[in-house]
Amino acid sequence: MPQLHDLTALDAAAAVRRREVSPVELVEHALDRIGRLDEQVGAFVTITADAALEQAKAAERAVLATDDPAALPPLLGVPTAIKDLNMTAGVPTKLGSRAYADWVPAIDDNVVALLRAAGTISVGKTATPEFGLPCYTESDIGPPARTPWDTTLLAGGSSGGAGAAVASGFLPIAQGSDGGGSIRIPASVCGLVGLKTSRGRVSKGPLDFDSSRLGVLGPLARTVRDAAAFLDAVAIPQPGDPDPLPALPAGETFLHWCDREPGRLHIGRYLDSPMDSDVDPQVRAAWQRAAVLLEGLGHEIVDVAAPVPRDAVPAFETVWSVSAATIPVDPAREHQLRPLTRYLRERGRAISGPQYANAIGALNVHSRRGIAATAQLDAVLTPTLAMLPRPVGWFIGDDGDPAADFERQKRFTPYTAMYNTTGQPAVSLPLYQSEEYLPIGIMLVGRPGGEGPLLALAAQLEAALPWADRRPAIWAG
Repeated sequence: MPQLHDLTALDAAAAVRRREVSPVELVEHALDRIGRLDEQVGAFVTITADAALEQAKAAERAVLATDDPAALPPLLGVPTAIKDLNMTAGVPTKLGSRAYADWVPAIDDNVVALLRAAGTISVGKTATPEFGLPCYTESDIGPPARTPWDTTLLAGGSSGGAGAAVASGFLPIAQGSDGGGSIRIPASVCGLVGLKTSRGRVSKGPLDFDSSRLGVLGPLARTVRDAAAFLDAVAIPQPGDPDPLPALPAGETFLHWCDREPGRLHIGRYLDSPMDSDVDPQVRAAWQRAAVLLEGLGHEIVDVAAPVPRDAVPAFETVWSVSAATIPVDPAREHQLRPLTRYLRERGRAISGPQYANAIGALNVHSRRGIAATAQLDAVLTPTLAMLPRPVGWFIGDDGDPAADFERQKRFTPYTAMYNTTGQPAVSLPLYQSEEYLPIGIMLVGRPGGEGPLLALAAQLEAALPWADRRPAIWAG
C-alpha cells in the first residue's frame, strides 16, 4: 500500500472521489511531513494549517453529500501551496523580503482563486528570494531553500520553495512563476517537471504591474500528467487580461494531450547560448543522450543556432533592472533590501524612460526574429541549466559582490530567459542524473501557444524513460 505522499495529484483526487481517502487525511499527512521535515529543506515561509484543515473538512462534506463524483471539482482535496510572490487574501505575502514581512493582502491573485475552485487546498506559502529576482532561493526572512537530493545545495529559484516542497514529498504539485527561468530552474535542480506556460495562458490578474511581460505562472509537479491537470485548472481567461490565449475547444483538455502520440517531430537542438557559460560535461552528456532518446522515438533531430542573439542580453538586463526598480518599497525600509536587490534597483533607476522603451522594443524584435528562425521546428532541445546544482552561498560569494552574483547567475542559467522573451512554452524534464545522483533537467521548447503538443512530447519521454521511482532520502522520512 503506497503512502499518501506517494500519490500523484491525479491519483489523490481520484482516491478522494472514490472515498478511499479523505481530503482531511491528505492535508493532515502533508502538514505532518512539513512539520517534521521542512527544517531540512526550507520549503515554506508560512504554514496555513487551520485554514487548510477547514477547507479539507468542507471538501470532505462535499464528497459525502454527492451521488455524482464526476460533478466534484477535478482536484478536490489535493494539497498544494502558493509561491510567496502571489497574493493570498488574509495570508502574509512577504515577497521574500524583510520590507514586506508584515504585508497581508486583502485579495487573491486569479491563479490562487482558480486553484481553489479546482478543489486544491493550499497548506501555505513557499519560499522565494527577494521579489523573485535571483535564480536561487536565499532570503533574509527564512533559511535557504535546498534541494532534497543534497541539502548542502540550493533548490534553485525563484520558485525554490515550491520545488523543494514537491521533491521532498510534502505536496504532489505546487504553483510557481517564471520570469527568466524561475519554474524550470528549480525543476531541474530538484528533479521535477517544471512547465513555463505561454505568455497569456494563465491570468496574472487582478493586479499586474509587470510591464516587461516576461513573467508567467505554472506548475512544478512530479509527473507530466499532473502538470497538465494543473494547467487545465488555471488556464481560464479572466476579464481584463491584456493578451489572453483562447480557451481550448469544448471537450479538449491539456490532460488529454498527454494521451496523444506526438507523431514524428522536427526538433532543433543547440548548446551555444547568447550568454557566456561553460557547460558541465555531465550536462552536455545528458543533452546528447536526450537527443539520442528522441531519435530512438522516431523524431528528427537537427542542429540549429540559438534563436536569440547576444545583442538581446543587454536589453534583457535593462528590462530586468527596471522591473526591480519599479517594485514599490517604503523608502524607510529600503535599507532592509538585500545587496543584490539594491544593486539591480540602482541599475534600473539609472535607466531613462526612452532607454527602457528601446529595450522593450529590442526584445520584441529579437522575439519575432527568434520565433521566425525556429518556425520550421516542432520543438527545440537544450539543457535546462549549464551546471549541476550549486552550493548554498555560491552565488553570493565570499565577498558578497552583487555584480559578481548576477554574473554567476547568468553562467548558471544561460538557456531559460530567452523563452520568457519570446513567450513560448517550455518544460524542464528530469530525464537524467549525474554521477553524484543529482538531477539534470532537459528543456524542450514548443511553438507559441503550443502547450498541448509540448505536453504530448513530454509524456512520450516520461513513458520512455520513467523517473517516478527516483526519490531523495527525505521521501522515506
